[in-house]
Amino acid sequence: MARPYDVIVIGLGGMGSAAAYHLARRGRRVLGLERFGPVHALGASHGGSRIYRQSYAEGAGYVPLLLRARELWRELAADCGEEVFTTTGGLVLGPHDSPMVAGSVRSALTWGLEHEVLDSNEIRRRFPTFTPTADDVAFYEREAGVARPELTVTAHLDLAARHGADLRFEEPVDSWLIDGPGNVRVVTAKETYVADRLVIAPGAWASRLVQDIHVPVRVERRVMYWFSPQGGTAPFGPDRHPVYVWEDRDGGDVYGFPALDGADGGAKVAFHAKGSPADPDHLDRQIHPDEVEAMRAYLRPRIPALADGHFLKGAACTYTLTPDEDFVLSTHPLHPQVTVACGFSGHGFKFVPVIGEIIADLAVEGSTAHPIAPFDARRFHHRTS
Repeated sequence: MARPYDVIVIGLGGMGSAAAYHLARRGRRVLGLERFGPVHALGASHGGSRIYRQSYAEGAGYVPLLLRARELWRELAADCGEEVFTTTGGLVLGPHDSPMVAGSVRSALTWGLEHEVLDSNEIRRRFPTFTPTADDVAFYEREAGVARPELTVTAHLDLAARHGADLRFEEPVDSWLIDGPGNVRVVTAKETYVADRLVIAPGAWASRLVQDIHVPVRVERRVMYWFSPQGGTAPFGPDRHPVYVWEDRDGGDVYGFPALDGADGGAKVAFHAKGSPADPDHLDRQIHPDEVEAMRAYLRPRIPALADGHFLKGAACTYTLTPDEDFVLSTHPLHPQVTVACGFSGHGFKFVPVIGEIIADLAVEGSTAHPIAPFDARRFHHRTS
């Protein structure tokens, strides 16, 4: 008797939902398992917006993946009929020799990407919501924009189901094992499932499901803030105020977005590097007054209308970080029928569509044409005698 599934996908957030879609679209019989409900706000794939950049300061090797991700977002928008991506342009601000600015320039030159470098006067003229110092410059790229996490996950789940995927929610995985060649067994509180292949994309719960490859991920809490700018949202509209990352000389940074959802939605901003260790099952979801004040203080000399605006709301999310802050995206070092996708280190969502494509390649073919060698889980794996 044929088993009912070819591939089981554990985790249906950003990466897992994209994987389920790409696998189902290729005709694979897919079972998706998610510990929470669909499109939940308990992990990393929520908050209304994520920055998409092409000239990647974190490493020029990421650029081909980003270019493919943009193509796939266009396809996804056409297939689902939703605005899953909005082009706004993007700024990386800071001293000319800051890692983010210098790295963005280097990445753009490596790949021949269109860009501009603006001095402080030009920044103020073209983007008057920002108040740079005389030493600040800005790297500007026209193709940067905003990915919508909830809409993206919803679209991938809906399309996966349309292609026949069996998606089950509120069903956390207790364990998985290899039960003979080509036989993967996954155990939940409700049932035991068997398939030929397994994809593990568990977000902040990675350490509980990939202990045997010794990926040293750590989970940290981050906070997103929404302010209604002083003087109104019009100057912060997506046609006037781009997405941005602003890095200071001390290595601190903040990133933010235009007012995407009108006056009531405000403009979102967050610290990238400022977080605290967290347990994903007991994440502090309260936004504390001192956290809001720390954000206001950081913004005041840089984006004063936002700093002095009305605080609307905040939301906590998780980063799952590897020591080198590169992804883990490869077949399992010991079990080639298992694909592992985790440790996206707070900068993964802009890659979601292409990550789904890569996972499908690895699960079906065991390899991919995409350049993912730096993300191999084997870089952390040490066999013990």
